[in-house]
Amino acid sequence: MKTNGKNERIKREYARYLKDARGHRETSIDAELAAIARFEAFTKGRDFAAFRNRHASAFKDHLALCRNDRTRNHISATTQLQITSTLRKFFSWLSDQDGYRSRLKRSDADYFNLGRRETAIARAVRDIEGPTIEQVRHVVETMPASTEVEMRDRAIVAFAILTGARDNAIASIRLKHIDVAKQLVTQDARDVRTKASKTIETWYFPVGEPFASIVADWVAYLKERRIWGLNDPLFPKTQVAVGQNRRFAAIGLTRECWSNAAPIRTIFKREFERCGLPYFHPHSFRKTLTRLGQERCPTPEAFKAWSQNLGHQNVLTTFTSYGQVDRLRQRTIILGLAEGAAAP
Repeated sequence: MKTNGKNERIKREYARYLKDARGHRETSIDAELAAIARFEAFTKGRDFAAFRNRHASAFKDHLALCRNDRTRNHISATTQLQITSTLRKFFSWLSDQDGYRSRLKRSDADYFNLGRRETAIARAVRDIEGPTIEQVRHVVETMPASTEVEMRDRAIVAFAILTGARDNAIASIRLKHIDVAKQLVTQDARDVRTKASKTIETWYFPVGEPFASIVADWVAYLKERRIWGLNDPLFPKTQVAVGQNRRFAAIGLTRECWSNAAPIRTIFKREFERCGLPYFHPHSFRKTLTRLGQERCPTPEAFKAWSQNLGHQNVLTTFTSYGQVDRLRQRTIILGLAEGAAAP
């Protein structure tokens, strides 16, 4: 596709608007620009000022036929909704800009809206599977811990179930953010890559041992054996070098945080599969903890505190995103109500 200089300039201006006026993070801006570039490729670089509502309708038809590069399946309704919503916002903004105001109609951007059926499918709340506490305990108890890399990996899984922290936060957290004595983790948004840059105070969830002991031993190892300070990473990245077999291998730890969460997801995948279990990604632990909260919390206030411990300001977020009742539990409750008895 031939680059359209005019389009590139207005995209840079839109990116500045998203960052400075709307407060979006770079990752969010990149995702929005990627959606715009996808539409631009579809129109072969046509000037944005030439946009008409028929172009939006044609693009939606094209998008429905597109396939995922990795799986070769049609892209999901959720992905289609994300792309078209981004384009609707972009062209609505564009219709107010100098040089475009007289050529674009704001209402034309509405043609990017998906149909009601497709939107309902895209927004449907789907059950997020998570492991049981017993499965996580089995994985942790059978993980090797003879090297400091293995000790770190085991502490990561234990920390994830203790706190429900997102993988990107785990990758960026430092020693100063954990108080082992109080069993408190402060995900300070100034240092930790939290969702929406929220600062979150999390006390360990009551998941039993050996999780707290593993994390405490790891913190003690870093502070006492490695003589690391509070600004050093809690889960440092792996140091890699060429080994004796002339291949790259892990030789220890660096004094740096990971730049992203991909290595943490790799650890989870490897360790769950090693135990013959399905791969449960780090985020699925939040489902596990929500399910535990539904069992343990005797009052609405208690579940509200549980929800805040996950970093949710609104308890409905916990219910709608993670708190679906399992199908077997749903059956038990309904049959119990039908018999006039309290659900077990």
